[in-house]
Amino acid sequence: MRRIAVFCGATTGRDPGHLAAARHLGAVLAARGIGAVTGGGRVGLMGAVADAVLAGGGEVVGVIPRRLVDRELAHPGLTELVVVDTLAERKATMVDLSDGFVALPGGIGTLDELAEVLSWAQLGLHAKPTGLLDVGGYWRPLLAWLDASVAEGYVTPAHRDAIVVGEDPAALLDAFATFRAPGDRWETADSR
Repeated sequence: MRRIAVFCGATTGRDPGHLAAARHLGAVLAARGIGAVTGGGRVGLMGAVADAVLAGGGEVVGVIPRRLVDRELAHPGLTELVVVDTLAERKATMVDLSDGFVALPGGIGTLDELAEVLSWAQLGLHAKPTGLLDVGGYWRPLLAWLDASVAEGYVTPAHRDAIVVGEDPAALLDAFATFRAPGDRWETADSR
């Protein structure tokens, strides 16, 4: 894997464990020679991941809408900063630049980015691994919702099982190395 897109909060949240996890993920990426693709901001967990990757000698490509650059939120020390016009362009560019995706805790923007890559995987538009770094059980409510969606027939079991979940960044990345995409929802035997 050359680069991993990291979806996460533009704030640090209330739990100090979230900030520690962001820094740890960044350090692990740098130690493995894997670059990070972020939302390009200098703030929150996003900035912490970027700072940790850079401190470890790694590459960080940020993708940020012009409006946020104009608010002086862009990280000044990234390896590369790609400025786009819209959030839709940001997400598409992040997907194109990445070989996989990891979601840390975050808010609506993080959920939006995560939902888009999961949806695209379900449609067979990419075959890249997606992982949830489940810091302190942050993602458990979403996982429960996904399980309910499987039970109701809206998500296939194969696509639910393809989401890599873990509390340790190294283990998450190890699981990415053996990831096999389930195919689009119409190719999976249990898509009814």
